[in-house]
Amino acid sequence: MVWAFAVVLCCLGSPAQAAGIQLLESDPALSGAIWYPCAAEPTHVALGSLSVGPDFDLKGVRDCPVTGEKRPLIIFSHGRGGFFGQHHDTAEALADAGFVVAAINHPGDTANDSSRRDTLSVWGSRPADMVRLLDFLLRDWKDRAVIDPARVGFFGFSLGGATGLVLMGTRPDFARVASLCKETTGACAQLHNGETPPAPIQDARIRTAVIVDPAPGVLTRENLAVVKMPFQFWRSQFGGPGVGDGSGTARVAEGLPGKPDIHVVPAGHFAFLAPCSAELAAAIPRICTDVPAGFDRAGFHREFNAAVVKFFQEQLAGGVR
Repeated sequence: MVWAFAVVLCCLGSPAQAAGIQLLESDPALSGAIWYPCAAEPTHVALGSLSVGPDFDLKGVRDCPVTGEKRPLIIFSHGRGGFFGQHHDTAEALADAGFVVAAINHPGDTANDSSRRDTLSVWGSRPADMVRLLDFLLRDWKDRAVIDPARVGFFGFSLGGATGLVLMGTRPDFARVASLCKETTGACAQLHNGETPPAPIQDARIRTAVIVDPAPGVLTRENLAVVKMPFQFWRSQFGGPGVGDGSGTARVAEGLPGKPDIHVVPAGHFAFLAPCSAELAAAIPRICTDVPAGFDRAGFHREFNAAVVKFFQEQLAGGVR
């Protein structure tokens, strides 16, 4: 439930541009937002039916006209029990740089819906959610003409990072998970009872990715070796819920094929969430209290967002018009 509060009340200051925002509210399977460049002055965009708590909103310009052509597209996958807005500052930075960005809630694994959260089914449903989002953006979105379908990238955090690696070709090692499982409920119970995990879903339309502190349990050197596309990899040194003490993501980093762009951040798992306002820090200190004490999350995000933007610009080169 704590992920519900990862949208901050106050952003880091007015950007040079503003992110236009379209909210996706009509279909529970596509519940989220689309960010894109906009020249108007940003304001607070109320989430309405998408709200995950009182007084939470985004910063940008709602329904600003979508302009340009051949814009690269980045799709976002949130962490376990999260929601589409938990990395809104990164989405805004990408939109300011000329990208179209889209993020949706993963049905059954959000702050307000835990029906699939601890089941094997999320390993099939989460990648399928991203395929559904891409299909919508490239085929049915009213402003789809501005997107260059040959320049699609992916951003995933925690379980969203693992979701991205599956879409990129990794086959999760559920036998390894079963050998490590101690719980007698949820996915562990399903594996011990011999239930068959969902078949991996891949999407060749994704050309590059930023993978952030992925859930390491199903990832091995062998199943990561199949990933051929370029990607940037971020991990927290001290870990946190869902990724352990950081040693698991260190193991994953060591097993990555080729020479990926690897960044190790001297902080905990929650440092990758958008910086917290004073109100949010008072309400949910657990996700706003960084490890070690004194870590400057706002300063880190200025560097993090710039590095993510630069990576996607380099990998999806071709100009933004």
